[in-house]
Amino acid sequence: MATTVARPARSWISFPIRNPLPTVPPDLCSVPPEILVPAANETLELALGSQIALNCTVRWAATEGCEPVPAWMKDGQWLGSESSQDTTWFAQNALERLLASVLQLNLTHDADFGVFACWVSNATATFTLRRAEVAGHVPAVLAALLVLALLVLLAGLYVRCRLSVLLWYRNRYGELEINDGKLYDAYVSHATTPDDRKFVHFIVKPQLENRYGYKLFLDEQTILPNSEPSADLIMNVSRCRRLIVVLSVAYLEQDWCNSSFREGLWRLLELSKKPIFIVFESQYREITHPAISILKQHRSAVTLLVWRAGSMTPSSDFWKELCLALPRKVSFQGAMGDPQTQLQEDKDPMLILHSSYLDSSGDLHPDGDLGTGLRGCVFRSPPPPRIGGPSAPVASAAGVMEDAQLRAGQRPELDISDLGSRNYGARTDFYCLVTEDDI
Repeated sequence: MATTVARPARSWISFPIRNPLPTVPPDLCSVPPEILVPAANETLELALGSQIALNCTVRWAATEGCEPVPAWMKDGQWLGSESSQDTTWFAQNALERLLASVLQLNLTHDADFGVFACWVSNATATFTLRRAEVAGHVPAVLAALLVLALLVLLAGLYVRCRLSVLLWYRNRYGELEINDGKLYDAYVSHATTPDDRKFVHFIVKPQLENRYGYKLFLDEQTILPNSEPSADLIMNVSRCRRLIVVLSVAYLEQDWCNSSFREGLWRLLELSKKPIFIVFESQYREITHPAISILKQHRSAVTLLVWRAGSMTPSSDFWKELCLALPRKVSFQGAMGDPQTQLQEDKDPMLILHSSYLDSSGDLHPDGDLGTGLRGCVFRSPPPPRIGGPSAPVASAAGVMEDAQLRAGQRPELDISDLGSRNYGARTDFYCLVTEDDI
């Protein structure tokens, strides 16, 4: 039969920490009571404002002549006896007795957390209460703002450095346009007005040729007279790798632009790979010509660039976009002439721009005849090397004899024995106009 010893208890209340109780020796059992609950020391993480009941249950032999009295401590300080509710009863075999002490807590302040100990005779059970941090929205909001700032930074870097990265990649890994027999990198077509001439001759040409090393062919004639390409245009464009058109208001006044700009654009697309059109921002919004809308419709086939007020700066986006539209430039150290012909080791003076085979350094005739009044050799090969030794006088005599023949007006015969071995396969811009009578 179980007996219950009821003590006044206060449920779910905060408790004050009292001074240590007077030390009254409790009845110690010869065999320490066995702690059933908790099975081991417990550590609990609870939120602020929660309620909890700490249960401490022990068992001891009924034959022991002791009466255990439970006592609670918090952080080494004794709590009052009225802070817990104790219950004692006999087990079913009547040989054992059990005691349950329940401490009810209301965790409303940080001071309510700590280490609680339940003392029953010479047995102890410990409860450690910690405050659990409730996950709020502040860390999530900060993380979202950090990710957003990172995305904005990456977007800004992409917009600002995109052209530089593309240009660097093209110059390092882009396709090389060599061995195509071209003499110029771009064919520039512009109007005859003073503004267009200044823009091409004093801005575009110096920047592309001096800074980037491109070679331009400038032309201010109408490229499509009667809406058809002329023979000169076909020949000149075939020597250039790109076509640049300065599309100013004066340029749009040409007949082919006013009558059939769409058909003329198709003619230019047949002659050049992705032609480049340059328009001025000051005229861009005022132009009512349908050419601008037609170019916007064919953005995939053409390159449309706008010259703005800040484009004069060498590092502006205009020059980067223009260089991306032009072929990759290859520089050859110490090479004279067109590198496309130098790579094929063709020594034909017709294919070398600065040929050492052509010597026209003679003095002009006093009468001013440029055709026949040149003193000295017109076509002259390099002099033979002067090698010391027994053959040196012979070589010197040969040189003296050759100079005497030149002074006498006699031209040495040209050596044409190697014409059959010369490589003309790299050139595609030779035209021969013959008639049936000539054939």
